Amino acid sequence: MKYMLLINAGAVDVEGGAVGCAPEDWMAYDKQVHDAGVFVSGESMADLVTAAVVRVADDGRRTVTDGPFAEAREVLGGFYVIDVPDLDVALEWAARCPGARGGGSVVVRPIADFGA
Repeated sequence: MKYMLLINAGAVDVEGGAVGCAPEDWMAYDKQVHDAGVFVSGESMADLVTAAVVRVADDGRRTVTDGPFAEAREVLGGFYVIDVPDLDVALEWAARCPGARGGGSVVVRPIADFGA
């Protein structure tokens, strides 16, 4: 079954990296996911200054604002999609993720299979 791991940084450093995670930590985790054969896809998000929020009113008018929601305490840093037997295994991979450290979190969501 496929699961999405949404990686939320609790805080970012001056260079935009997740606090408590060195690049080597991410490279090691990425290698583990690939070597285990569970990797489906994944990406890291670009700098927050390029983010925009789009809302569409009932009348169809679009409003675009810069940046993520101001009230958000966590910052979406990226995601992995993994293919594992069950939720317990997905939770194990989430716990290994460097993004789960330093005040961050990893949200685990099953991916809907409408063909099943």
